[in-house]
Amino acid sequence: MEAFASLLDRLYFTQGNLAKAALVKDYLARTPDPDRGYAVAALAGTLNFAFFKRSTIKEVVDERVDPHLFALSRDYVGETSETVAHIWPENPAAPRLNRLPALHEVIDRFSAATRAEVKEYLVLLLDSATSEQRWALLKLGTGGLRVGISARFMKTILAQFGGKDVSDIEALWHGLSPPYEELFAWLEGRGPEPRVNDALAFHPLMLSHPVEESDLPVIAAGDFAAEWKYDGIRVQLVTGNGSARLYSRNGDDISAAFPELVVQHSGVAALDGELLVKRSGEIAPFNDLQQRLNRKQPSKKLLESHPAHLVVYDMLQDGSDDLRARSFIERRAHLEAWQRARRYDQRLSLSPLLDFTSIASLADLRARADRSGANYIEGVMLKRKDSPYIAGRPKGYWFKWKRDPLSVDAVLMYAQRGSGKRSSFYSDYTFGLWSDGQLLPIGKAYSGFTDQELRRLDSWIRNNTINQFGPVREVARRLVFEVAFDSVHRSSRHKSGYALRFPRISRIRWDKPAEEADQLSVLQPLVQDAIVVGVSSDSQP
Repeated sequence: MEAFASLLDRLYFTQGNLAKAALVKDYLARTPDPDRGYAVAALAGTLNFAFFKRSTIKEVVDERVDPHLFALSRDYVGETSETVAHIWPENPAAPRLNRLPALHEVIDRFSAATRAEVKEYLVLLLDSATSEQRWALLKLGTGGLRVGISARFMKTILAQFGGKDVSDIEALWHGLSPPYEELFAWLEGRGPEPRVNDALAFHPLMLSHPVEESDLPVIAAGDFAAEWKYDGIRVQLVTGNGSARLYSRNGDDISAAFPELVVQHSGVAALDGELLVKRSGEIAPFNDLQQRLNRKQPSKKLLESHPAHLVVYDMLQDGSDDLRARSFIERRAHLEAWQRARRYDQRLSLSPLLDFTSIASLADLRARADRSGANYIEGVMLKRKDSPYIAGRPKGYWFKWKRDPLSVDAVLMYAQRGSGKRSSFYSDYTFGLWSDGQLLPIGKAYSGFTDQELRRLDSWIRNNTINQFGPVREVARRLVFEVAFDSVHRSSRHKSGYALRFPRISRIRWDKPAEEADQLSVLQPLVQDAIVVGVSSDSQP
């Protein structure tokens, strides 16, 4: 546990992916099984404990620390685990351990403990640990380490550690579980490649490049196929042995969250597509899909009100036939034959191929996505007809040409402390537009500005605060942000009735008076119900 705590502390204060990867690989090389495997699981976010919750931490800290003092400290620090780590008081009368247990011992104990036992053991560990170790312990229990290591990055580090391709790690990942001893044996050359259920294996995805001006001359109608770029999430549906699994783009198994898509399927297949919500033959906005995301077991009511739908645009496996080395056109033929044989399944549909004869007509297709108001269309996808399916982002095969982002001039209303490295700064901003002389909130953003701009913004916020609510400050209505966003949706969460999709700050308008910011009415024409864009009803979802 001590070595893991030291690793987290160093990762927290280390900048750059190369440096972080070096720290993790050094830890993996020096740490024996099963501790290193559990550390990988913690960093990748695959660990969870039934009775170790944030409420558990609140209960134990309330027994040791004055609640008012803790609340003030939490507001200042901006993060619960870090606050508890620093504020936890020593109790000379409390039992202590001579040393912290090994990481696997801690995990085994928390995994098997009842709720009451979790609290008792947590207090013992907190009393026995340093501030650094307490923070690591609490982050381990609640997840969300926030040290700059994502699940995808962790797989990349493992590939580098063992001299393997990251796609090989991704293909195995779903079939492995902590502490990954078989995986490490293979990575270190001590054992064979771990065996997983090949029939339901995840196939690492092929990705696209944004279209640049220099790319347009090489995109010829005879060489490329065009499709709509949908505003959903990329998934892969794998069927076999009378069952099915649904994977995210990173290879995470999300089958339980979308049970209507993993009902019994005949035959073996691997399908690449876009996950959406579809009602009465029409695709719903992304906001509706968001209601389904990150829910491990959706309710019956949610399944009925927000039915999932898969728009399929590629086929990687058809029975025993691996199609990835074949051309896009060949794979498409297999996909169309597969779909014809399963026409009854209304949960899946094919992505239509769009006709274009030149760059000008292609640009018109992209513009139609802008003009249509179809908030499930982000632009167009372009795929070489002769392209194999290659994991990663190979250049020259697939392109995405997204529609131009929208923007408004909005007024800063509230600022909230960030978390992690931003916990000392007001870095989360709520902004609004004018309506009948008052500002109404339309969204929140925490990206799009430099560190230098953040420091200036933080200083301005502190000097222009008119009210304070814990970690949130209400500011004078004086500062204008140019906010870029992808689309607008109706929302009951905001008093304005609107919410922006993917808002980010594109420019800080220090020069613009707040009264010259945009009116709420500018959003009205941008809000449309889901509609079908220029495709036939038998091929378009």
